[in-house]
Amino acid sequence: MWIPGKTISVSTISVSGVPCFSERAAMDLEKRSVLVLFNQQEENEYAELRAIDPATLDFIPSYPIHVATPQEEYDAIVDALRAEGFDACGINLRDDFQRLQDLIADDPPDVVFNLVESFRNDLNLESAVAAFFDLFRVRYTGSSPFCLSLCRRKGLTKQILDEIGVATPRFRILAAPGIEQDHGLQYPLIVKPCGQDGSAGVDVNSVVRDYAQLVARLEYVSAEFKGPILVEEFIEGKELHVSVLGNSPGMVLPIEEFNFSELSDDHPPLITYDIKWNPLSPAYHKVHALCPAELDQKTEELVKEQALHAYIATCCRDYARIDLRLGRDGVPHILEVNPNPDLTEGVSFMDSAEKAGLCFSETLRRIVAFALER
Repeated sequence: MWIPGKTISVSTISVSGVPCFSERAAMDLEKRSVLVLFNQQEENEYAELRAIDPATLDFIPSYPIHVATPQEEYDAIVDALRAEGFDACGINLRDDFQRLQDLIADDPPDVVFNLVESFRNDLNLESAVAAFFDLFRVRYTGSSPFCLSLCRRKGLTKQILDEIGVATPRFRILAAPGIEQDHGLQYPLIVKPCGQDGSAGVDVNSVVRDYAQLVARLEYVSAEFKGPILVEEFIEGKELHVSVLGNSPGMVLPIEEFNFSELSDDHPPLITYDIKWNPLSPAYHKVHALCPAELDQKTEELVKEQALHAYIATCCRDYARIDLRLGRDGVPHILEVNPNPDLTEGVSFMDSAEKAGLCFSETLRRIVAFALER
C-alpha cells in the first residue's frame, strides 16, 4: 500500500508500449471456466426505447437513443471471453440466494467474473456477494468486500484520501437535512445522497449557490433517497475520469475528459443522472467525451499520480475508475473511487483501455488473468 509521503514514479503508470500476453500465457488461459455473474431482477427500460422513433423527438439526438440493455452488455462480455478461449457462460442470479449457493458451492468455476452490483435491491449487499466468493475460496474478478464497502461510504473514502494528502473537495456528511447557515464550506456546493451510485440523485439542481438553495436541496434529497447526505464544495473546472487496470500498482489508462460547452447556461457543468443514463434527455446528447484528455504533460502526470494513489489507498483490485475535477488552479480533486466500474464496450473505462491499445476482449482477458493469479 502507498505510504503517505512516498512518491509513486510516473514511469510506473505509463501506458506506452502496452505489453501483450505471451502465446504460452494465452494457451494457459484457454478453456478455463469463467462464470459471468450478474443480478438483473427487473425488465430494463432501455428495451422499451426500441419502440421510439428518434424522428418523433422534439430535439435532434447526437447519439443513438436505442442503447444496449444490461442483458446485451452481459452477453457481449460472455461472447468476448469465449473469443479469447475461455469456457464462459452468463448467469443472472435474479436475487436467488439458493442459485448463488448452487453455482458456487456445488461446481465452482475457475473464475467468477463478478458483475453483481446489488442484491435484493440493496446496494450495500454488493460486498456481501463478494464475501460469499471468499468464503468458498472461489477466485473472482474485481475488488474485495472491504474495498467495495469502503468506496460506497463516500465520506469515509474522502477522509482517507484527505489523510494521505490526496486532494478531495471539502465536505460535510449530514445525517439529517438541517444545516447551520455558517457551515464552513464555500459556495457553490453540490448536494448528493451518500448511499447511491451511478449519479443517482444528481440533477440540474444539485449545485447550489446560496443558503436558501442549499436548504431546499437538502430537503429534497432527504425525502427522495433517505440516509446520509454529502455536501461538498463544487470544483469549477474540468471533469475527468481516470481508469486503472491491474495491480502492483496498476496501469493508468489514458484520461477521459468531458466537454460541457453545449449545455445551456442554467445547467451546471457536471455529469447528472440524465446525462449518464437517459437518452431521451436533450442534455444526454450535449456532453461529449474526449479521450485522451487535453492536458499539458505536467498536469496529466499529476492527475494520473493522484488517481493511482487513490486506487491503492482504497485497496482497489484489477480495475477501477476514479472520478475527479481539475480545479482552475490546476489541483486535481478526487470525487469518487469506483471499483468494478461499468465495462460497456466503447464507454468510459473501456474507451480508455482502447485508447491504450487494448481491445475489448483483451481487456477482459487481462481482468480474468488477474483473478487467476490469486
